[in-house]
Amino acid sequence: MTEPVPMAELWRGGMLESRHLGHAVICDEKGAIIDAWGDPQAVIFPRSSCKMLQALPLLESGAADAAGLSEAQLAFACASHQGAAIHTDMARRWLADLGLGDADLRCGVQEPSDRAERDRLIRAEEGACQVHNNCSGKHCGFLTLAQHMGAGPEYVELDHPVQQAVKAAFEEVTGEQSPGHGIDGCSAPNFATSVAGLARSMAFFAAANPDGDTRNRAAARLTRAMAARPELVAGEGRACTELMRAMGGKVAIKTGAEAVFVAILPEKRRGIALKIVDGGTRGAEAAICALLVREGVLDPNHPATLKRLDAVQRNWRGREVGIFRKAEGFA
Repeated sequence: MTEPVPMAELWRGGMLESRHLGHAVICDEKGAIIDAWGDPQAVIFPRSSCKMLQALPLLESGAADAAGLSEAQLAFACASHQGAAIHTDMARRWLADLGLGDADLRCGVQEPSDRAERDRLIRAEEGACQVHNNCSGKHCGFLTLAQHMGAGPEYVELDHPVQQAVKAAFEEVTGEQSPGHGIDGCSAPNFATSVAGLARSMAFFAAANPDGDTRNRAAARLTRAMAARPELVAGEGRACTELMRAMGGKVAIKTGAEAVFVAILPEKRRGIALKIVDGGTRGAEAAICALLVREGVLDPNHPATLKRLDAVQRNWRGREVGIFRKAEGFA
């Protein structure tokens, strides 16, 4: 099967109303595919789901330790946050520690999706800054690495030493030569890979030895940081944060734009990657929930699960009108 398969469906009045199709792969600690749906070799842009891969050179180079980065900062380097005060405060402190400021970021200005921060800006008649960008944590990491390397300020350029280090780590851990790259919403290069390659890289993180070589130690630290500080990885109400909390810090997960999702399962030494082909976030969230439930790491009856899978649909009067569930035959 090389075509995308149904993964999530919306039913209303006993009839199928909408359906999300996609590709998904589960890999073991050796990088072998143990389960797949759709086409494992489908080439995708992982978008922000691969931020832990992009953060590997930050640790492997010694830059993180030289800068004295905390576990919270490592989690933040992997974040797609919503610009809440907890996120912008961390970004500003990190930049200040580097002797830098908002203008040194290259991620661009983004309005915060956090309502409290958005309302504060409106009341104060202030505009958003680059620290509000959902990728500002990753970019703080890039700046830290660039300083450590003695490299120039344009760290998002493809030929910059930071991005060359990211590409090398990305290809080595996915086990594939990237067929190309696109420019992400935050202006950094995003290297393409197959769904299987992305799952293989997550399996490497899952099996990483915290007492092993430099790369193993780096991967283990990033996984541990994400699972321990889920509020920094996304934010209140977000799938990554709520589902990691629901799994008690035993699993690290990360979403990416255009409906990509990955999971790192250290106790099972497995990695998961999926892509919903229509780019619909609700489909990706339902699909990752279904796979995590299948793997026995997520309670199907937890409120965070039921918010996204087997989710009862209610209208504005509170009346039950439908259900959003996994497609028959998936997971």
